[in-house]
Amino acid sequence: MSKTGRLTTHVLDTALGRPAQAMRIDLYRLEGEVRQLIRTARTNSDGRIDEPLVEGVDFTNGTYELVFHAGEYLRAMDVALPDPAFLDLVPLRFGVADSRNHYHVPLLLSPYGYSTYRGS
Repeated sequence: MSKTGRLTTHVLDTALGRPAQAMRIDLYRLEGEVRQLIRTARTNSDGRIDEPLVEGVDFTNGTYELVFHAGEYLRAMDVALPDPAFLDLVPLRFGVADSRNHYHVPLLLSPYGYSTYRGS
């Protein structure tokens, strides 16, 4: 186990069978009903963020939310979406019980569905 934990993500476009490049992702930390934006980033050509979204002393136990801007990404890929899109913003709220560990939260996305899990 590393001495300092980190949070990473990865987005795969399952409809196109490739990484979701240039998707905007917002990371929030929740304190009760208060939602604080920690960071906004975009995925690289491999569908990943170039460095951890948060790590070390800034990564603490608690509740976090990743918001994936799926509709914006899909429109940029020229996917024909209804108005309103079935999926536009995809929020994933999750708990971090031991911030000394690596939490990897990937998203598998298509225009009409998504899945996630705690990866490694």
